[in-house]
Amino acid sequence: MTTAELPEIFVIRHGQTEWNLAGRWQGDLDSPLTDQGVAQAKIMGAMLEKMGVSTATHQFYTSPMGRARRTAALVMREQGQAIEDARLREISVGRWTGITRDEIRARTGLDEDAHFLDYYAAAPGGEPFAGLQARCEDFLAGLTGPSVIVTHGVTSRFLRTLAMGWGLDRVAQLPGGQGVIHHVINRQHAEITPEQD
Repeated sequence: MTTAELPEIFVIRHGQTEWNLAGRWQGDLDSPLTDQGVAQAKIMGAMLEKMGVSTATHQFYTSPMGRARRTAALVMREQGQAIEDARLREISVGRWTGITRDEIRARTGLDEDAHFLDYYAAAPGGEPFAGLQARCEDFLAGLTGPSVIVTHGVTSRFLRTLAMGWGLDRVAQLPGGQGVIHHVINRQHAEITPEQD
């Protein structure tokens, strides 16, 4: 399947977590959604409902990590259960899991102005970008219809970049954030915010 043949996708990052709030890198570990994260997920569910997106029109997928599964359940508004897929998990940050960006800078001397992706690329014992790319490509190739995908920040960017047929040199050009929905169809990307709802 080429990117031109990909079905419509809505890509959602999990709601804010306690470690997001504290500035800690989660990677393979997990932390619960904050009250704000729960509210974000509920709002995104209402946004999708208003657009006519439901389990009757779209397949729902989620990363198996707790923060994504909890977000997916809230987004789905008791319409059923999302399909868990390990290919949607967040990129591993190896030995930097659980520490803050300031702590990483202090340990490594990475430039304060370095792009956040440079940090991920330098994480000792972390997952290489090529590995994340391969699993995102594999996931997208298996889609058979319109889908809602609940995942994580870096994984979301890779999924959307690939879905648009872009090279990975453009990953950093895409917006991130929590509480917004990213819509990709026919290689076109749109960010849907609560204000647009």
